[in-house]
Amino acid sequence: MSASLVRRGLELLEAPGRRKAPQGLQRERGGPAAAGAARRRKRASEALENKATVKGRVVKSAIEEYHKKKAVNHLRANLRYMLKGQFVANKAVTEQVLAQNRGRKSRDQPPKKAAKKKPEGTVFTEEDFRKFEREYFGRP
Repeated sequence: MSASLVRRGLELLEAPGRRKAPQGLQRERGGPAAAGAARRRKRASEALENKATVKGRVVKSAIEEYHKKKAVNHLRANLRYMLKGQFVANKAVTEQVLAQNRGRKSRDQPPKKAAKKKPEGTVFTEEDFRKFEREYFGRP
């Protein structure tokens, strides 16, 4: 059992006129342990305060930071690498890989190819129409 539970139990059982726990159960607050705890608390608060100081920090050049984060163009090296290889993948395999990597969203789908429309024209010639007229209407 912890000391606080024992203390509470004794307070419940003590006589109604008396409000202090017995001397053996009271802890001293002014001993060397209290001073050590105060020192630890003070040191912890100082550590929190010192995080915002500039002491010990290295000043970074803005130009160096810009050059570090600047995007590098790898196009020329990539093209040289791609054109160097002689292996060309099979068209069916390439299509299969592209289909697998395509998502389900509409933006990931390739545009639908419109069916080629044939030019609208007639199958019959003028001569066929004249011939039909003669046969149907009986006109010369």
